[in-house]
Amino acid sequence: MSSSDLHGRELHLSVHPVAAGHHPGAWRWPGADPLAFARIEGYLEVAKVAERGRLDSIFLADVPGLHADIDDYPLLNGLEPTLILTAMAVVTERIGLVGTASTTFNEPFNIARRFRALDLISHGRAGWNAVTTSGPRVSGNFVADEPSAEQRYARAEEFVAVVLDLWRSWAPDALTADVEAGRYADMGLIRPIDHHGEFFSVRGPLSLPPSEQGYPVIYHAGVSDDVRTLTARTGEAMFTAVVDPDTARAELDIVRTRAARFGRPRDAVRFLPGLVTSVGGTEQEALARRQRLDELAGPQSALRAVAAQLGLPAGALDLDRPVPDVLRGSLVHVRGHARPYARLAARGHTVRDIIRRGGGGGHIVAAGAPEQVADVIETWFTTGLVDGFTLMPDVTVDGLPAFVDHVVPILTRRGVFRSEYRGTTLREHYGLPIPDVATRRPLARSL
Repeated sequence: MSSSDLHGRELHLSVHPVAAGHHPGAWRWPGADPLAFARIEGYLEVAKVAERGRLDSIFLADVPGLHADIDDYPLLNGLEPTLILTAMAVVTERIGLVGTASTTFNEPFNIARRFRALDLISHGRAGWNAVTTSGPRVSGNFVADEPSAEQRYARAEEFVAVVLDLWRSWAPDALTADVEAGRYADMGLIRPIDHHGEFFSVRGPLSLPPSEQGYPVIYHAGVSDDVRTLTARTGEAMFTAVVDPDTARAELDIVRTRAARFGRPRDAVRFLPGLVTSVGGTEQEALARRQRLDELAGPQSALRAVAAQLGLPAGALDLDRPVPDVLRGSLVHVRGHARPYARLAARGHTVRDIIRRGGGGGHIVAAGAPEQVADVIETWFTTGLVDGFTLMPDVTVDGLPAFVDHVVPILTRRGVFRSEYRGTTLREHYGLPIPDVATRRPLARSL
């Protein structure tokens, strides 16, 4: 298919690298670094490889705490995302740098300042993935009683609004630095925000000027209805989990419809669900790769991973039996990427079958030769189901290079993906407008 057939659309590809990789067996893979979650060197190599592939951005998740036991499986992340991304900014020139920071256990001024600094350091390549945080293992690091979902998302809405106001508190030409005239800035163009709300009182203004892209791209991630509403209201890109075309179509329609109700363009948000990739020279090689990874992970490791996702005790589960009836009732409260597992459990599938069917952690899986992986991406994109994907390589050390060196060239030849970067900022990569940073617009409060 030629690029002229895509009606001006361009595929967007972000990569979400975690430690050794997204497969539970990745840390034992030959050549993988078992200590990758705590070392910067691997992240810097990821940045260089991803930029070689002309990917739009690198996306880093964050869990501020030891959210699961690590007896036989390492943490997926350890280093704080903006520190990693700052180091990445030094060794790259074009690729976008998106980091996660919680609205539940941070303050708006600190986050606005931190991501503005990253945006300036990278010359307009930053993005902020604004998420809420839950779960006793993590929440217990900050508060005695975990806030409800309603409280978390009400706080998140106000949090993002305050950050946006802080980012807009400087006009683009406020900083003059006129050495001859002795005039450094026009304080009439640097305004306090004087915010007083339910959760925050923030005077402002921010202490840093706008970047080349105005301010960072706002991401949201998740699959709950609260995430959809927050994304429709303030998001510019969305990382979510879908497993089939019907789910993707429904998810996309909800976000676009709500965005329009908030007075935004229907296509204001770049829809980038996760795609777990396993690339081999042939389909047989790719499937053999996944089988070997499954063996390295071991069935009990996968069982514990599913139990952690569902919030159930691993000792209460048997691989060859369904989730016990007495535990199924609690699954109606499961949120996020674990919901596909919960649906399979509710249908009576055995734990082993849940693991097999949910092998992508609730995400699409593309395993095969480079042409086959490219086929999956092209089909989803050209049928309008997605704007692109957030790539999740099974093993980071060789899975990402395999995608960049063998799948990207195919997508480029087919006219689906860029042959060169067309700009220097993340907004240019995503085709997003540079915002009017001097304009403070009230955010819509309800559907």
